[in-house]
Amino acid sequence: MLVVGGEASLTELMSMALRYEGWQIRSAGDGAGAVRVARAFRPDAVVLDMMLPDMDGLSVLGRLRRELPGVPVLFLTAKEAVEDRIAGLTAGGDDYVTKPFGLEEVVARLRGLIRRAGAGAAGKRGESTLVVGDLTLDEDSHEVTRGGDSIHLTATEFELLRYLMRNPRRVLSKAQILDRVWNYDFGGRANVVELYISYLRRKIDAGREPMIHTRRGAGYLIKPAVPVASAS
Repeated sequence: MLVVGGEASLTELMSMALRYEGWQIRSAGDGAGAVRVARAFRPDAVVLDMMLPDMDGLSVLGRLRRELPGVPVLFLTAKEAVEDRIAGLTAGGDDYVTKPFGLEEVVARLRGLIRRAGAGAAGKRGESTLVVGDLTLDEDSHEVTRGGDSIHLTATEFELLRYLMRNPRRVLSKAQILDRVWNYDFGGRANVVELYISYLRRKIDAGREPMIHTRRGAGYLIKPAVPVASAS
């Protein structure tokens, strides 16, 4: 686990709490140090403060994603900085907590992220491929393709898509998705489902016939794309 924060006392306190939970911890006090440690340590997850002394958290997130494309990232943000949370999720962060926060919440979020990131490895061997139309998801390798084109997803995006693909043509409510994908009470922030559905649409449906659909007031579903009939 890598903990990155500009406040030394908070970073140390969080590191101690996470060590107590049984994780091996490395820490960094700035963005440059975070990238160096991540490159050498190869952490299972990253806790990233958006406020760092040498660069903003989004820049660090981008560099971490280049070094470790699949590593789950939990970022910390100020309570009032809604735009930071949206920007962080859009840039590839997997989850967030707002300051001030309880260490128990951080631990719960991290356990959820690691569970989602590693869930494919525990899947049934030989039955690991999900197919809906021209969309294919391999639960073991975490590879996703549509029409033969490779699609990169974050750990949370992957788990959301897997849940949809395991239930093709079935409308799934926001509550069902939160319970299955996030596995904890999101405190009424069900709009995170809308946010991640929009991310999937950009990656899965962009420039193609749509597969992910909204049923207003009911939820979301995935089904094979309907080909556009050519004009005669």
